[in-house]
Amino acid sequence: MSFDPIPYDLLDAFKHFFSVFGSTMLIAIVVCLIVGVLTRGMSGIGDVFRGILDFFVQITHVSCRRVWSLSILTVREALRQKILFVFIIFAVLFMFAGWFLSGAADRPDLQVQSYIDFVLKAISWLVIPIMLLLACWSLPEDIRLRTIHTVVTKPVYRIEIVMGRMLGFTLLGSAILLVMGTVGYIWINRQVPESAQYKLVSKVPVYGSISFTDREGAPTTAGINVGDIWMYRSYIEGATKARAVYKFKGIDESDAINDKLVLQSSFEAFRTHKGNMDKGGILYQFIFVNDEKNLRVPSRPLINKEYSDNVLEINRKLKDDNADGGAGEELDIFTDLVDKDGNLTVEVQCLEAGQLLGMARPDLFIRTPDHAFLSGYSKAVFGIWLPMVLVIMLGVTISCFVKGPVAILTTLTIVLVGFMSKEYMTELLSGQMQAAGAIEAWYRLITHMNSQTELPAGPVKFMIEIVDTGIINFLWLCQQIIPNFGVFSNMREYVIKGFDVSWDAALLPGIITTAAYILPCLLVSFYSLKLRELEAK
Repeated sequence: MSFDPIPYDLLDAFKHFFSVFGSTMLIAIVVCLIVGVLTRGMSGIGDVFRGILDFFVQITHVSCRRVWSLSILTVREALRQKILFVFIIFAVLFMFAGWFLSGAADRPDLQVQSYIDFVLKAISWLVIPIMLLLACWSLPEDIRLRTIHTVVTKPVYRIEIVMGRMLGFTLLGSAILLVMGTVGYIWINRQVPESAQYKLVSKVPVYGSISFTDREGAPTTAGINVGDIWMYRSYIEGATKARAVYKFKGIDESDAINDKLVLQSSFEAFRTHKGNMDKGGILYQFIFVNDEKNLRVPSRPLINKEYSDNVLEINRKLKDDNADGGAGEELDIFTDLVDKDGNLTVEVQCLEAGQLLGMARPDLFIRTPDHAFLSGYSKAVFGIWLPMVLVIMLGVTISCFVKGPVAILTTLTIVLVGFMSKEYMTELLSGQMQAAGAIEAWYRLITHMNSQTELPAGPVKFMIEIVDTGIINFLWLCQQIIPNFGVFSNMREYVIKGFDVSWDAALLPGIITTAAYILPCLLVSFYSLKLRELEAK
């Protein structure tokens, strides 16, 4: 995983939510009005709006006491179903996991990563499927056994039944997750050897923007392409004026560690000849630049060690040996090299002729004081709690209008599509794929027409475009409705690699994604349960 956190645009997210939610509700209301007019005439219009008003009446009269009572009842029913047996499976996994994970990697850092990865995956793979089964099976089973009658005959609203189920399963899942997370944290600290305990940290990086100059020193949009299929890194040529220019914003003295500026890099080398292999890497250099004061202060030559962290600790007081007429002048990084706006510019130069050094934006960052490992680990566990809550809401909602097995299958399908198919759907709907329309692809297949040939003009092409446009719009709506579960998996990767979980790039998107489905799930579940025949088995 490349740690390239992009701040989440909260305003754009709200605009997108209201546009999708508003258009979906408008379509639903129009369909209900058409059905109402066809079945009940003009009086059907009034029935539709009275049904819409009923939701707002019930939601404003919700009793927290009744919802809490229903949630406690939900927890008790789940406990009677022996849900706590999941702890036995969890205990067995941890009893024998050390046998298989110890010695799985020779390097201490990889050993630590394997322990953290195992714990977080074990927790998520146990908690989320269990809560999915409970949420999807509980309400249909109560309807089948008619135990729901003891609830609906009481002075309780249908919306409170739904909220009680969601809250109850959330409380139960939270308790299970808390116990598993605590045990997992203790297990990690006990399993990690003493020599690798220093890896149990949560690094807090400050990333900058990146730009390049070519071998003549002229600004350019990217470096050299060395033929990699994955166009992630750009390369700068050694012993030339080619530079990678990093600009960090908001740098001050609080970012120092023990009065030192700490730079961590993970550049990649591309060799045009073998060179001197005894050094262990390619030579490069940092140059600290302040254009306002016309300062360019180089660091000492460094050796790039690939596939490992290159950490450079620079005393905040350093010598400007290249200053004209002032050799040995002492400068302060935070007062002399950081400009008045708090920006620090760092140039990277490859020093060896015939060699190239590749880098992307996240390959160099300023490492600020580390947080405790518990901080990042807790956020990763919270990243499991968020999709668990989302799965519970989806499971309870779907179980309001279908039976248990169908609800389980439907919810599982939504989760799998949200995890694995969102990128494919985005590529399909973006128009980047040739002959992306289903009807057009089918037409080209049976007529043996390749994707480079234009469709012949005429009514056939017109009808194909109309139908494909409708299918694409329907798929776009499905893509927006299906949750993007991929935003939750990033939190685990941060902790595995030793980073603190970013608020803007990981936590906030996960929280917003989960919160965005609260109102739609309540709406769908309320009307589904209101219109459902509770006597049906």
